[in-house]
Amino acid sequence: MQQVRNLVMDLGERIAGLRFVIHDRGSLFTSAIREVFKAEGLRLITTLPQAPRMNAICERVIGTLRRELLDRILILNERHLARVLQEYLIHYNGRRPHQSRHQRPPDIAAKPDGDVTDLNDLRSIRRKTPRRRNDQRIPPRRLTAAQGA
Repeated sequence: MQQVRNLVMDLGERIAGLRFVIHDRGSLFTSAIREVFKAEGLRLITTLPQAPRMNAICERVIGTLRRELLDRILILNERHLARVLQEYLIHYNGRRPHQSRHQRPPDIAAKPDGDVTDLNDLRSIRRKTPRRRNDQRIPPRRLTAAQGA
């Protein structure tokens, strides 16, 4: 309860820009905590019961943002974060390949002529399997009577 009050105080004027609080049906969200958020004019939305994939999708998005964005950039302030997220959204939907779409970004509607992952036609150097020469064989070691004892 005290942590929620501290959060509201830390947000200060910025809490006016918030409209929703989304939370699961865990026992941590008691009626007293709900009342603190309602007093600030926030609408409480609880996640659906028996919807295990909902958390998985959210965690996947958060993990993607952490690995591909936040682990590589030092965020200076809230304005900088908003700008970085906006640029990443453009990259994610316009240029980043997606495995479920055959390595095409979501904004591209038409399927390309060939498979994007097939690079065999584009390679100028072909890999050859190395041949073993007879003189490269290592002869087996023989144990002598002195070594065996």
